[in-house]
Formats: sequence, C-alpha cells, structure tokens
Amino acid sequence: MTTPDVTPDRLAVRARKDLATLRHHDVPTVRSVRQRYSKLLKEQPAHTVIEFALALSAGGCWEERLIAYEVVAAHRAAAASLNERQVAWMAKGLEDWGTVDLFGLTILGPAWREGQVSDTTIDRLARSTDRWRRRLALVATVPLNSKARGGSEGGDARRTLRVCRQLLADRDDTVVKALSWALRELAKRDPTAVRVFVDAHAGRVAALVRREVSNKLRTGLKTPRRQSGVVLIFSA
Repeated sequence: MTTPDVTPDRLAVRARKDLATLRHHDVPTVRSVRQRYSKLLKEQPAHTVIEFALALSAGGCWEERLIAYEVVAAHRAAAASLNERQVAWMAKGLEDWGTVDLFGLTILGPAWREGQVSDTTIDRLARSTDRWRRRLALVATVPLNSKARGGSEGGDARRTLRVCRQLLADRDDTVVKALSWALRELAKRDPTAVRVFVDAHAGRVAALVRREVSNKLRTGLKTPRRQSGVVLIFSA
C-alpha cells in the first residue's frame, strides 16, 4: 500500500521542488534526480509509479518529462502495465526534438512493441498535421529494432516499414531525419528488407534518406568521412 509520504501527487510536487534547486539543468544532472526517484519508487506498485509520472509530466517542461518517462521505463511492472490512455496523456504537449525522441524511445515505442499500443494509434500519429506527431510515429519504430532498447534479434520490418511507407513523401526536416533514423536502425537487423524498400521507392525517398541509408548499408555508418581517398570510420 502507498504510504502518505509517497503518494503520487506529493512526490510530483517534491520532484518539482528538487528540480527548482538545481544549479545546472543539463541531462546528467536532471537524470541524477530521476535516479533518486527510481530508487524511491522501486518497491511501489505499478499504478503508483504511473500516477506519479502522469502528475509530473503534466507540467510540460523537459526536465519533468525526462524524470516521468524514465521512472516508468526503469520500473518493469509500471512499463508493462501502461495502457493507450495513459500513454496518450503522457504525450500531450510534445513539441520539440528532445522530448519527442525521449518519449518515443522510452514510452511509446516499447509499449507499441509489447502490444500495449495499437498499430492504429501509430498510424494516426503518422497522419497527423502536427510535424512532431509524425516524427513521433517514426521514432517509435526504433525500439522495435534496437537491441539496446529491447528489440528482437531480427527486428520488426513489417511494422517499421508500414510507418515509413506512410511518410515517404513528407519533406518536413524533422520527419525526413526521423525516417532516415528508422530505416538505419532496421538496417542493423534486416538490411535486405531496407535495401528492397529503398530501391522500390527510390523516386519518393528524400535525398538525405537515400544517402544516409545507403551509407549505413554499405559502411555501417550514416556519414563515413573521407580523407586523402581513404574512408575513416567513426562511431555512428
């Protein structure tokens, strides 16, 4: 049972006060606060963790969102019990690179992969008039294919390419870059599927996507650098 000191609303207020005392608001510093709340909530039931995240993310600032999303992701039972309504609530107000990508990687993508969010929901995001929602649909494919984020060994070409196909003609910069990312991540698991897809849609794929995905398939990097005619390999 949740004790009075760790009720979700009180904890959210406390977390905001902790953030207000920080001298630096960089990611490592904010993440150190998140780690404290993960420890505090480690033995709490899933619903308490989720209610805390909902209360904290309602504030809308990136620091509060980082703590809220990562606390849920770090609590196995909470992450496994998320439903579509809760995921949709946490996504309200997303409108920048950092929080969109954080949410897609830590909450939406894993929930979709595990069947807690439907394909229909992702399709709706891909059709949105909001550029950030469209980007979010693509970012959500990354956890399907990233081993580091729980993706299967073979990836999920079907669902990934379904989203990519819907956004091929989109030329918004935020979406184009996310399309490249989605295809490059799948290329690590299923390069044949990516190669066939890009070849089949060569006339519709943005030049940046063709270039980066081709580089990834050929060299393992999106942008291999050249010097004196020799390709220098750096981390992707």
